[in-house]
Amino acid sequence: MASGGDPRPIGVFDSGVGGLTVLSELRRRLPGEATTYLGDNGRAPYGPRPAEEVLRFTLEATDWLLAQDVKLLVIACNTATARALPDVRARSSVPVLGVIRPGALAVAAATRSRHVGVIATAGTVESGAYPAAILEAQPSTDVAQVACPELVPMVEAGILDGRRAESVLRAYLEPLLAADPEMDTLLLGCTHYPLLREPIEAIVGPGVAVVDSAFTTALAVEDLLDALDARSPAAGRSLNRVATTGDLQAFVSVAERVFGERLPDVEPVEIEPVASLPLD
Repeated sequence: MASGGDPRPIGVFDSGVGGLTVLSELRRRLPGEATTYLGDNGRAPYGPRPAEEVLRFTLEATDWLLAQDVKLLVIACNTATARALPDVRARSSVPVLGVIRPGALAVAAATRSRHVGVIATAGTVESGAYPAAILEAQPSTDVAQVACPELVPMVEAGILDGRRAESVLRAYLEPLLAADPEMDTLLLGCTHYPLLREPIEAIVGPGVAVVDSAFTTALAVEDLLDALDARSPAAGRSLNRVATTGDLQAFVSVAERVFGERLPDVEPVEIEPVASLPLD
């Protein structure tokens, strides 16, 4: 692209509301950039689904975003990143970033004991993507993972605190902490989970750093835009679209808790099925 930047939006995809944590950080760091967000709430959660189904849903969603003329894609869903990132990159005409490597870098920067925990969806845990990425970023790290299938539906239902949230979180976190007293860092390996950060931090206590991929993903996007000379030249005139395949009111109620403000009109969308899946 010729020097002078690129006014097209950044496309952001998640299985539901969780990627709004990444979108919020992108808006904070890059307020002059337009964004187009798609939450596939109509088919969330992705975590318990078979890998082939996650791949198909992710390709369908990213095809929709590519049709909106985005300049890069952020797969702001750990399960989709773990299951589909290479295929999305092969299919895409624009650069694609996932959230797993940025999350691993956040862990590497935070841990001192090199004993870390990861809470994630069943699909992300099963893929082994986080242990591989963490060990690449910080060799000789002990990584313990726990699949937390109840958390995404809980967040999608807007249950972000209170006795129910605490009870569910304790059932996952207390055995993880007890199994490794040297653990000093907990990675929230799903972009829905930062919406539960306050009760998570209360349970793990001040001796365990709680990190997620939103901040480091936003940094990676910023670095990539600079490398490509693709920052928007229309600073201060950004347009932010938000779309969902699911229930509008449920999406809006959680989204407004993330941003602390009313979002622009959320668009209901239907996405087209892919004709065929990539061959192995």
